Amino acid sequence: MPHIQVDEAGRAWIDDSNVKVIEVVLDHLAYGWSAEEIRRQHSHLSLAQIHAAMAFYYDHKADFDKQVEESLQKADLMASQSSKPKLQNWQKHRLNRWRESQLRQLHGDRSL
Repeated sequence: MPHIQVDEAGRAWIDDSNVKVIEVVLDHLAYGWSAEEIRRQHSHLSLAQIHAAMAFYYDHKADFDKQVEESLQKADLMASQSSKPKLQNWQKHRLNRWRESQLRQLHGDRSL
């Protein structure tokens, strides 16, 4: 797929950047940002790169959703075992917003 490369560990990266596909996807899912807003927030990415990242996500949605859920569970476990959370607050917030959006999709409920 143009604009997307998968590394040896299976992580999808946006070409010519230091941005993982999952980062763009989380901005879209957690905050509801459009491609244009993501472009404003990540001015070094082109709209083509952003759309390619979203297309890659939808082509591999189950795998990405599983990866995010596992990351969230790991973050919760680490936070519960330490007085110094290893995951920055904004990252955990973004993951929690993703979880809420997934629940809304499953239940067709926009009130969460």
